[in-house]
Amino acid sequence: MDRRKFLKLAGLSVTLAGGVPGFLNREVKARAYTPPPGALTARRWGLAIDVRKCWEEPNCNECIKACHHLHNVPDIPDKKREVKWIWKDEFEHVFPDKPNEFNNIIFTHKPFLLLCNHCEHPPCVRVCPTQATFKREDGIVMMDYHRCIGCRFCMAACPFGARSFNWVDPRPYIKDPNPKFPTRMKGVVEKCLFCYERLEKGKIPACVEACKKKALIFGDLEDEHSEIVRVLKSRFSIRRKSELGTGPSVFYLL
Repeated sequence: MDRRKFLKLAGLSVTLAGGVPGFLNREVKARAYTPPPGALTARRWGLAIDVRKCWEEPNCNECIKACHHLHNVPDIPDKKREVKWIWKDEFEHVFPDKPNEFNNIIFTHKPFLLLCNHCEHPPCVRVCPTQATFKREDGIVMMDYHRCIGCRFCMAACPFGARSFNWVDPRPYIKDPNPKFPTRMKGVVEKCLFCYERLEKGKIPACVEACKKKALIFGDLEDEHSEIVRVLKSRFSIRRKSELGTGPSVFYLL
């Protein structure tokens, strides 16, 4: 039995023994992180999306293309096996608890960008039996692909559907691989990582840089002088399923 199968069976054994409640009740403690010289830093990274600016170019997918190319996200035709880090969906699916007869007139069939919400209290971290997914002290919810055993507990715990599972080997579906970012393998989960590797080089996330309309605002949610905080104080915004108490770090400016 290889290591991956052993860890998967161990994780399932913990579940059968009543371990899941323990995961759910466990406090999520952020891991210490020491940024390299020249890195962009924050106490808690967040993203604000100006949806009206996005709607000015409804067919624009530059942010998605930039993200998926940079991170070697496979283009799998089968929707049941697709992998996505950032994508679009309609209002009624993104905010199922918000629609009413008036919202429907304004928002029906309008595209909304979706990605990992890098929650302040991430349920995915609580349930991971191998700590393959963890939260850094700057708020980024990370993934260690080598520790992932493919149990998909994190996918079940995530209320935003922000994680993808590699049902097949993703490498044949990567058209133009980026040699500077690792590819994944069959049997592991992956998701948006707020471009941590670019932050370490002093660069903003690829999606933010690629947006022609400057609709994406990235910054420190705990810095009152940051652009994102100034915008959030002056504009009305909503977050996905905020009533669940996960504390999403992605805001939608309306």
